[in-house]
Amino acid sequence: MKQLTLAILTLFTLMGCKTTVQPSIHGALLLNDNAFPQYADVYVENQQEIFSLDDAAVEFARRGVASIHDPTDRMETLVRRIFDHTEFNLLYMSDANTTASETFKNRAANCLSMSIMTYSLAKEAGFSVRFQDIQIPEYWTRRDGFSLINGHVNLMLSPREPGVIHLLTDGYVVDFDPQDRRSNFPKRFITKDTVIAMFYNNKGADALLSEDYSTAYAYFREASIKAPNFVSTWVNLGILYRMSGLYDSAEKAYMHAIELKEDNLTAWENLAFLYEFTDRDEEARRIVARIERQRDDNPYYHFILGEQEFDEGNLAGALKHYRDALKLDKSKHEIYYGLAKTYYEMGDVRRSQLYFKKARDRSRSGQDQERYQGKLDLLSRRNSNI
Repeated sequence: MKQLTLAILTLFTLMGCKTTVQPSIHGALLLNDNAFPQYADVYVENQQEIFSLDDAAVEFARRGVASIHDPTDRMETLVRRIFDHTEFNLLYMSDANTTASETFKNRAANCLSMSIMTYSLAKEAGFSVRFQDIQIPEYWTRRDGFSLINGHVNLMLSPREPGVIHLLTDGYVVDFDPQDRRSNFPKRFITKDTVIAMFYNNKGADALLSEDYSTAYAYFREASIKAPNFVSTWVNLGILYRMSGLYDSAEKAYMHAIELKEDNLTAWENLAFLYEFTDRDEEARRIVARIERQRDDNPYYHFILGEQEFDEGNLAGALKHYRDALKLDKSKHEIYYGLAKTYYEMGDVRRSQLYFKKARDRSRSGQDQERYQGKLDLLSRRNSNI
């Protein structure tokens, strides 16, 4: 499987894990500062900068809830104001990795950055807040020719009043998910340090996609120090090493990720890619065969294969993979969009319109719905001119 898979925390965030075995190599030994001497010149945001809010954001957090006494009403009001596009025009952008203040100012961010901003706003409003990792199945998106594996985090808010005990056992969940509901997947609380590592990991992945290897290394390095057991950092660091020709370091980084979480298929997949790249074909084939058996019932696996075939101009192959994905899950708008764009390229406008409508109807994001409707309108205009 000739693809490079980055582990990136965007809209669905993270590939977090618990350590299942004691690593045989200490993480610090896997760092290679000498290979990226300019990393020290890269400015990396510290914890205070990531979570701090400017005066306008602090006022926003406090003003809307100051007169409300019921704790649940206060939480609901704050969250509603954040989501309220008429007052706070917050837009979703999967590649916008920004600090809390930047997110508030720009009104555009990805899931993680939105959650970081909301964490800080909720703290200012007087609530206790915890991050949750949602254990979703493997999910990919495509960006700049790369396959990005995504995860997801959300927030749980609860009242924080001295001397008062609230029997609100489940708290109030805030979830920035423009695609799908994740309530049925297992969850676990994660530390603030892990969230900071996720932020660094995303910034490093952005730099890696831009071929700014010194910046990528600086962020991955900080992520590995902040949360040494966060697997995605080691996978991405391995990719950076591989792309920099440091094949031995890449293999050690992948193996460290696998020691941290043995069933991390992204680490195994990139290890197989490295083996194939370095003419260890038999080892690569064994790994790929095992990965494909494990992924065969995952619709997103077939979807991303369709995306790759589409990017390469193999429309028949793309159509087959999209159909395989649809057989496994008929609820995902991305799959219908894949079919729609493939049929359009094949010249089958009728089927293209049909699947654009299905994609629009199954999307929960207003932005995606508008995008699909725009394509439908364009197709309608073209048909009327024929």
